[in-house]
Amino acid sequence: MDADERTTLESWLDFYRTTLALKCDGLTEQQLREASAPPSTLTLLGLVRHLAAVERFWFRRVLVQEDAPTLFSSDPDASSANSGFDLDESATYEDARRIWQAEIEHARKNCASRALEDTGVYRGGPVTLRWIYTHMTAEYARHCGQADLIRERIDGSTGV
Repeated sequence: MDADERTTLESWLDFYRTTLALKCDGLTEQQLREASAPPSTLTLLGLVRHLAAVERFWFRRVLVQEDAPTLFSSDPDASSANSGFDLDESATYEDARRIWQAEIEHARKNCASRALEDTGVYRGGPVTLRWIYTHMTAEYARHCGQADLIRERIDGSTGV
């Protein structure tokens, strides 16, 4: 609780990444596909896929301007905002988790040599790594809250 700014930002993001993984641990493929509550179609599997797309978008496409294709859309200009939530029969947790973990590793590599003040480009303007870390922590926190509720509905499990 007394780390420098960068360590604090990275640690909170990693905390929420780990929290999402824990929310999925021990569930069957079918349980990972269970929707939160009608009419919502939000699932734990969809959240993992979505956050893989979000990691790719911010840490590869925005921060380093990499021409990384979208993950779960055939539209090359698709944002990460709604990507990954829609599941077809071929979507599996094993694949989603592998892709998500690979995107986290790309993110770590892309951030390692950059200062918090370094910028990427978003919607034609500069965005700092500091802002991206903060945004990603908020993104994960929101989705981990949803994951808490989904997991509790599936098997009654609560907490981290």
